[in-house]
Amino acid sequence: MIQFDKHWHHLGGDEVAGFLSVDPKAGLDQFETEQRAKRYGENVITGKRVKTPFERFMLQFHQPLVYILVVAGVVTAILGEWVDSSVIMAVVLVNALVGYFQEAKALKALQALSASMRVEALVLRAGEQVRLPASALVPGDVVLLRSGDKVPADMRVISERELRIDESTLTGESVPVEKNIAPSAKDAVLGDRHCMAYAGTLVSYGQGRGVVVATGNYTEIGRISGLIDSADELETPLTRKITKFSHVLLIAILALAGLTMVLGLIRSEPLDEMFMAAVALAVGAIPEGLPAAVTIILAMGVSRMAQRKAVIRKLPAVETLGGTTVICSDKTGTLTENQMTVQSVYSGGVLFDVSGIGYGSEGEVIDLGDGDVRANQALAECLRAGLLCNDARIRSRDGQLYVEGDPTEGALVVAAAKLGMTLETEAPQRPRIDELAFESEWRYMATMHDTGDSAVVYMKGAVEKILECCSGAMMADGTNGPLDADGIIEVQRTLASKGLRVLALSRNILPGKEGLKREQACMGMEFLGLQGMIDPPREEAVAAVAACQKAGVAVKMITGDHALTAEAIGKMLGLGGSSCTLGQDCPVLTGSDIAQLSDKQLIERVGDVPVFARVSPEQKLRLVMALQARGEICAMTGDGVNDAPALKQADIGIAMGINGTEVAKEASDMILTDDNFATITSAVEEGRGVYANLIKFIAWTLPTNAGEGLVILTAILFQTALPILPVQILWINMTTAGCLGMTLAFEPKEPGIMERPPHRPDRPILDKVVLRRIGLVSLMLLLFAFGLFKWEILSGASPEKARTIAVNVFVVIEGFYLFNSRSFRRSPFELGLGTNLWVVGGFILMLLLQLLFTYAPFMNSLFSSTPIGLFDWFKITLCGVVVFLLVEYDKRRVGSDV
Repeated sequence: MIQFDKHWHHLGGDEVAGFLSVDPKAGLDQFETEQRAKRYGENVITGKRVKTPFERFMLQFHQPLVYILVVAGVVTAILGEWVDSSVIMAVVLVNALVGYFQEAKALKALQALSASMRVEALVLRAGEQVRLPASALVPGDVVLLRSGDKVPADMRVISERELRIDESTLTGESVPVEKNIAPSAKDAVLGDRHCMAYAGTLVSYGQGRGVVVATGNYTEIGRISGLIDSADELETPLTRKITKFSHVLLIAILALAGLTMVLGLIRSEPLDEMFMAAVALAVGAIPEGLPAAVTIILAMGVSRMAQRKAVIRKLPAVETLGGTTVICSDKTGTLTENQMTVQSVYSGGVLFDVSGIGYGSEGEVIDLGDGDVRANQALAECLRAGLLCNDARIRSRDGQLYVEGDPTEGALVVAAAKLGMTLETEAPQRPRIDELAFESEWRYMATMHDTGDSAVVYMKGAVEKILECCSGAMMADGTNGPLDADGIIEVQRTLASKGLRVLALSRNILPGKEGLKREQACMGMEFLGLQGMIDPPREEAVAAVAACQKAGVAVKMITGDHALTAEAIGKMLGLGGSSCTLGQDCPVLTGSDIAQLSDKQLIERVGDVPVFARVSPEQKLRLVMALQARGEICAMTGDGVNDAPALKQADIGIAMGINGTEVAKEASDMILTDDNFATITSAVEEGRGVYANLIKFIAWTLPTNAGEGLVILTAILFQTALPILPVQILWINMTTAGCLGMTLAFEPKEPGIMERPPHRPDRPILDKVVLRRIGLVSLMLLLFAFGLFKWEILSGASPEKARTIAVNVFVVIEGFYLFNSRSFRRSPFELGLGTNLWVVGGFILMLLLQLLFTYAPFMNSLFSSTPIGLFDWFKITLCGVVVFLLVEYDKRRVGSDV
């Protein structure tokens, strides 16, 4: 059997071919491939067994809050209230269906991984080239790669010609990787294994030949599939807190109902009456409207986020954003433009800055010594060389600029345009007549251009290689001068320390036009200059990082790029605050560093490090888990296949909508339609608003349930008639939740919401301030509802009238308390009634329904209510005003950070 975990990148090409028993020039024969296909199976990714649709649907009911709702539905059915029972059961069913379909979408992640392997491959079998489905490949197959091909399996490259592969979806490397046949170090990380080609990556340039060393689940992309399977399906902070809250509520309801029965039996009360009293208490204590309200408030958050270019795939993710304490972000395209940009040019002994970012020509070349840019002939020739010794083109599609070709070459085209040079004007004056394409062995590209009587050769490549070819340097005035190789190397190091990728450019004027030859091209060149480029940070990302840090949310950058580049971008973004700014060291951990740390050591270190470079998919997953082990609520962004396991493990996974792979999208909870980190900040702000509205609703609705339970319990203790009947309790709970409580879903975000720290993960859903508020209003409801009920009974009123007044006390106090609940800090007059007209409309609708409840004959029959007088309404309204004033006084005195 073949050892799929073998260090293939550390072996020579001949060793690999020998180990796999294959002739690299002929490939495998038919019988051998058939045997290997039986032994190793198809080259497809298979996931672990998934639950059946029925199992997934039934598991949606396995939640404490659903148990409470089912009990409520059964109780109301026992009471004969079939309409109310049907409504409650409908809520349970709708919630289950929503959860089922959300989970079904999540299962597409593995299907997307398998789809990424469904490609064809050009394979050498028995000495003939045949095109086969990628699924038919076996270890030992010899595959031919061409520009534009998707690599069909993991393979060891055994021959290549200018082969470059885009591995960004697997490693996060922002530019195509140059491949060669030389073995890599045994401990080389994935991105540094230059002799390997990995399944799912894309050949962007050149051609090559490789021997398949791993297929299916044994490929790197297959291992990522296993990581996705192993990643925990984590509950969100909201679901965790509601589950805990539901457990407590369930126990409290059962305990109170049981206590009611015991008290009645001790007092020799009739069993059927005590049973109905216990049912009334249970019905009163169950917040029937809570699940529906949570869903609606979250859905409102989804709608708001969609308007800000953040698409939520799973409802609880809305609230999770509000509690996020750390954001782990990919670099390329999220924090940066994903558009290589020349930022510095050194030519004629002068260092120039280049303004502007991306592939647009907006910007200019700036002489840092305040000299005349146009007068520097070396600068012009350096930029011209970069423009003409170039195969890239800048194109436009749907109003967006993109590079057709190598991003590095695209940056050189744009830099020349900022000095007024374009291919349309320069190429006709110097048409290309020959070229030497880039090869990793030579480390340069050269082109020959006709200038009339003579020819000019432009060359670009690695600094050390170009300097070897040069015998002089062009001065600012255009004359040829001595070559200061040491000075140029020093400038290169300075630019590289800023994370810039540096290319050197040179030229040679030839009297003839015979053509280019490798042996002669690198002779007598004239050094023109250096161009340093980087994928720059988005301007809005810098502001967004600062906003997150101000809001108490840490931002960490995790990338597959080199440490130097990652550190430079981290400094530009201000990651780590004052400890990581330009001119100061920025703490960076590389994949190699992480590999040497134990889980305990990583947990200790991860909180203090803002930048992680050359990180593998497993290490991204480890980083997320380490942060979660510290109690952090972790958001993770990503766009590649390599990001998918960490996206799934994170409390909220955020995928890129434009450049993201389907695998990343399906593993995520949220998708950014503009691939912009600044959108995450907006989404965090919306999430905080959603969380605040959820707490406001809970703080508003629970006093009704607690008050109803207390009224029933007090009546039993004092052996009096029930002030409110079970059917009246259902009326209060369902109508007030719909007309009043749901309006809090439309409450706008309060000012300064992003200046507060995130709510702590360990903070209970009901903190001291919320519990104090719930207790205060519950006691007021008990005092006024039970008090007015007894007053009416003692005054000779009928039980129906006394109960009608008690029900209206509950509803009116809830109505006035709704205005209190719009903010835990500010009065409704500060907020302004016009900022949420839904609250006003809901209050008016509720009053109209109460008038119907009180005066409509059919409602009197259904709910045992009866008309009441104007003075009764005055007493009821006075109760509401008193509660409103008490809560506002308590608000001013205590305050809250909700």
